[in-house]
Amino acid sequence: MATTFLTYITSPFSIRPVDESEYETPSSSSHPHPLPLFSPLLIPNNSSDARDHCANERTFLSWLRLSIYMSVVSVAIVVSFHLKNQPTAIERQIALPVGLTFWALSLACLASGAANYVKTVQKYARRRALVQSGWKTQLVFTVVATAIVASCVLFLSTNAQSQK
Repeated sequence: MATTFLTYITSPFSIRPVDESEYETPSSSSHPHPLPLFSPLLIPNNSSDARDHCANERTFLSWLRLSIYMSVVSVAIVVSFHLKNQPTAIERQIALPVGLTFWALSLACLASGAANYVKTVQKYARRRALVQSGWKTQLVFTVVATAIVASCVLFLSTNAQSQK
């Protein structure tokens, strides 16, 4: 009884781990088997596989952290978070578009990180992983960096105008 309860707690849906050897051979059709969605994929640790998996997870977590930071910044911009004084008319006018831009970039960072993670795990399962960033990742990163620099310039210019 205790073993059954423990098994149910650890795996309530009776999900079994899947060996990656099941996914190396194509099925009767020309398409390979789809990767498991909720089952853990067991891959033998040859050479640096464990290190590469950990690096892939750290990369995804970095994208997730950037996405969270940008969403917090977007909320702070939209509510015109000021500690000492009330926002000026210009600041209130640009708060919503800039905040929505940061929110969209936050979602783009999350999507880019998740897509990169899933793509790399699928390549690991097929033993064809090449750990490098693609043009999509570079594009998202460039747009995010440009938006951050542009918003800093915008905030400094509106601050200089309100100081006069």
